[in-house]
Amino acid sequence: MQTPQGLQANLPFDLEPASPVSVSAHAAATSPHLTAWAPENWPLAEDWRPVVDRFLASDTGRQVGEFIRQRLASGAIIYPQQPFRALSLTSLAQVKVVILGQDPYHGPGQAEGLAFSVAPGVKWPPSLRNIFKEIARDSLVQNSVQASSSNGSLVRWAQQGVLLLNACLTVEEGRPASHAQRGWEVLTDAIVKAVSLSEHPMVFMLWGAHAQSKQALIAEAGAHSRPTRSPHLVLTANHPSPLSALRPPKPFLGCGHFGQANAFLQQHGSTPIVW
Repeated sequence: MQTPQGLQANLPFDLEPASPVSVSAHAAATSPHLTAWAPENWPLAEDWRPVVDRFLASDTGRQVGEFIRQRLASGAIIYPQQPFRALSLTSLAQVKVVILGQDPYHGPGQAEGLAFSVAPGVKWPPSLRNIFKEIARDSLVQNSVQASSSNGSLVRWAQQGVLLLNACLTVEEGRPASHAQRGWEVLTDAIVKAVSLSEHPMVFMLWGAHAQSKQALIAEAGAHSRPTRSPHLVLTANHPSPLSALRPPKPFLGCGHFGQANAFLQQHGSTPIVW
């Protein structure tokens, strides 16, 4: 498989199957997208600010900023419009569940700053369709919202404490993983660590090899902050992409993660998620 410029060929990415959709330059340019490197203006919950500010002040943070400025100056269309949206809708204090994605959707109008989520009115990508399919078949899910084919937005999850975090927070139109290994991963690893250090038990849903590479980070931070308490619940399965959703040994379809997460939350005194 050929990789976009700047992406190492040995990355453990679980890519969506390509969609044969032709997009005009006008459609890309008129869809909501990032227009400037201005992180000081991007909405952000206050308790995330120390983590984000440390990153932005670091050499890596400055390198990310310079890279994005250069790409914007060259005419690249970059999504999403608000890279920190997941950190705006779900404060650190609110987090109950973490779902890790890879990078934002790269089609016009798709990305809305939340992993796996698409803006209302946008056709569901294959992975999101499988996520809704899994919720519908999970016998342990007692409360869920009937998914509408016209609304694939997961904002309602974020508002309940589900941190929908992509490892890479920006992407270029039509170029999946185009901003991978440019530095965003340093910030998102720090975010995962901050959640893992919480005294409250959390659920981590790690789908695919890329997300599962964070298990050691979660375990190390959790052991440090919770040596005598119940550990966080870490659930693993294949990526929900149709390329892997049914593949053994841990197929995504049939994993039961959503019901298991709610059972764990209730066991530890938290309100379950209305999926």
